[in-house]
Amino acid sequence: MLVTLHDSKATAVIDSIGAQLISFKDSAGTEYIWQRDPQFWSKCSPLLFPIVGNCRNDRTILEGQTWEIPKHGFCREMDFSAAEQTSTSVTFEIRDTEETKKIYPYSFRLSLVYTLTDGTIFMEYRVTNTDDRTIHYCLGAHPGFNCPMEDNAVFEDYDLVFEKEETISSMVYDSEHLEFNPGNRIDQLNGSRSLSLTRELFKDDAIYFDDLQSRKVSIVNRNTGRGVEVSYPGFETVAFWTPYPAKAPFVCVEPWNGSAIYATEDDEFIHKNHVQTLSPGNTKSYGLSIGVL
Repeated sequence: MLVTLHDSKATAVIDSIGAQLISFKDSAGTEYIWQRDPQFWSKCSPLLFPIVGNCRNDRTILEGQTWEIPKHGFCREMDFSAAEQTSTSVTFEIRDTEETKKIYPYSFRLSLVYTLTDGTIFMEYRVTNTDDRTIHYCLGAHPGFNCPMEDNAVFEDYDLVFEKEETISSMVYDSEHLEFNPGNRIDQLNGSRSLSLTRELFKDDAIYFDDLQSRKVSIVNRNTGRGVEVSYPGFETVAFWTPYPAKAPFVCVEPWNGSAIYATEDDEFIHKNHVQTLSPGNTKSYGLSIGVL
């Protein structure tokens, strides 16, 4: 099922399969969301839960047992129910099922609330513990943006512009062992707010910043000043990705709580980086918004 939200400045379309944002257009009709071309990537904005990335050998230990959780979790193909729908807002929701209990032991309710306000789409991720014990999970967003966004522009015309000046390195993903290595880093920013997009940035897969101060980043055409701003309060890290060496016309902004396994981690889920913990009956919310520049 597709749900369309609209106001005077923008239109958003969400697919109930995965509660995935599949279109975000301004009033001029410019499309900002990647359109799921399987030649490069058949998704466009998946919800990552209860893990982000991969566990070691797709297995992890929870409650003293070994569980096989697929990369990025199980939400991407689930059909979310839609409720509380208006012309500018809708709430999508799933709960644990017999199938989810086979790969993740906890009872939960996961909601994603979309609200369109003054041309900005706000996404609120809500995790509720419906179990009688503390639950542990990771959560991530993965929206892909058309890049270039304008006619007569190219991928390399765009910069990532951060909210704050940053001095930071990215953690390299070891594609052979399928893990991030905290001891292998590449310096990316030195007291700067801007990182120019190149294909070579992504030769080791995602660019992953685990200690970024900014909670906003923009993808901006340096020649025109046009682009999108992504705000991600509540998320502790962020990654950026586009396929390499394919010249795919998009880039993803991925706020994460959690990531693929670190080389320094054991297989206990509760020892994962940035793992989230929630007591019975409690709800925790995480924000993401996308606005046009």
